[in-house]
Amino acid sequence: MKKFLLPVFVLSWLMFSCQEDETEQQPNILFIMTDDHTQQAIHAYEKGLLDSVYFPNMDRLVKEGAIFKNSFVTNSICAPSRAVLLTGKYSHLNGKVDNVGPFDWDQRIYPKLLQEAGYETALIGKIHLGGKPQGYNFSMTLPGQGSYYNPEFIKNGEEEVKFEGHCEALIPQFVVDWIENDWDRSKPFAINYHTKAPHRDWMPEEKYLSYLEDKEFDFPDNFFDDYEGRGTAAREQEMEIVDNMYWGWDMKFEANPFTGEPSRLAAPFARMTEEQMAAWNEVYGPANEKFLKEFAPGDERITEVPDREGLAKFMFHRYLRDYLKVVKSVDDGIGEVLDYLEEQGILDNTVVVYTSDQGFYLGEHGWYDKRFMYEPSLSTPLMVRYPKEIEPGTVVDEMVLNLDHSPTILDYAGLEKPNDMQGESWRSIAAGKDIPWRDAIYYHYYEYPGPHNVKRHYGVRTDRYKLIHFYHDIDEWEMYDLTGTFKTWLNTGILPIYL
Repeated sequence: MKKFLLPVFVLSWLMFSCQEDETEQQPNILFIMTDDHTQQAIHAYEKGLLDSVYFPNMDRLVKEGAIFKNSFVTNSICAPSRAVLLTGKYSHLNGKVDNVGPFDWDQRIYPKLLQEAGYETALIGKIHLGGKPQGYNFSMTLPGQGSYYNPEFIKNGEEEVKFEGHCEALIPQFVVDWIENDWDRSKPFAINYHTKAPHRDWMPEEKYLSYLEDKEFDFPDNFFDDYEGRGTAAREQEMEIVDNMYWGWDMKFEANPFTGEPSRLAAPFARMTEEQMAAWNEVYGPANEKFLKEFAPGDERITEVPDREGLAKFMFHRYLRDYLKVVKSVDDGIGEVLDYLEEQGILDNTVVVYTSDQGFYLGEHGWYDKRFMYEPSLSTPLMVRYPKEIEPGTVVDEMVLNLDHSPTILDYAGLEKPNDMQGESWRSIAAGKDIPWRDAIYYHYYEYPGPHNVKRHYGVRTDRYKLIHFYHDIDEWEMYDLTGTFKTWLNTGILPIYL
């Protein structure tokens, strides 16, 4: 019997050692970032707008992981938000304060640190930061804003390749293809999986052209806000659905129905094949014809249309339906990637993060777009799945920022954050641990003068109060009690916008 003791001991040690290695194995990282997806458009956030519209794969992340109810950005605009994600530093320190200036890829960003630690990294989809991406073993990116139909992608920062199809069907395919064919399975992977949708101009995939066309949505309570008593910034913005949207890009007309002038839609339509265009016209053609019959063409200004509420209803529904149609394609893509990881047996060892580069207005105050420090655009979705640490159905109430994503990803990889990263890892609070955490957040928007005419401003938010200073060519302060107990204002005597 004694001759069997050594082999049994060795076998037991090997089994224990393997279990220990599996437990301590560095997880894969799948970081999913959409563009302009807002909490109001996710059923799990219970904002009330979309009570009967579900996105099952996003809902799956919430059911099997954690949802962060107080997730915010430091600068609600596309490229600066992505720079904050990569660097873990505020805009004024990473150098990307607006959509105009260049981004310095030479600075320290978390993908470079993951590479140095043995991760294989990939960037697939939209990044909206000029220059050649650094820190990635592989990249397949949309140039600039990219195109929904038959888009070009730039491979590894150099080779431009055109593909036929819809970008929200192509991007998840590229993710799966890279994992299947190019990933070195002796290393963990870290993928930035970035969608174009639901960024403007909301051109739905063919299979979803008719999706929600019969669905009626209620106007937000303050859709017809007349801005009486509001501050200068709220009165002078140019992001109103009825008065500022383009009849081409946004409303999908080839010409302004009231002036007859060609619309800003020639380029997106010109990208389509005959088959794609035919499918498009089958849905949008009759709806547009019906609109033209109801609203007499030839009026010089849309503000002179007698039935302004009817006009608003058409424009609001065209916008909201198209927005949700492209989100539906995003949800399909997430499901495709999750299903593949599950089939490969690696999903549960993958930290899956879902977020957006900022929130967005879906008709609140009659608006679309973002930029303001008001709640719809300051807030952004954040859901995380990692069953090794996160209990299903976890709800996190602490205030987190996109500034925190870099330190968190490094934390999951077992790495210390550099001293110049200003965010904090939310890994522990996602796991349900009670740790000291921030009691306030800071925000700063810089891009004025610029698109949508939103004034420069900065501010501080706590769990109850928000103080905003609009500056540059004005000097106005706004203060809010977010509980609704009272609302007050400073300096100018203006009424604050209801949040």
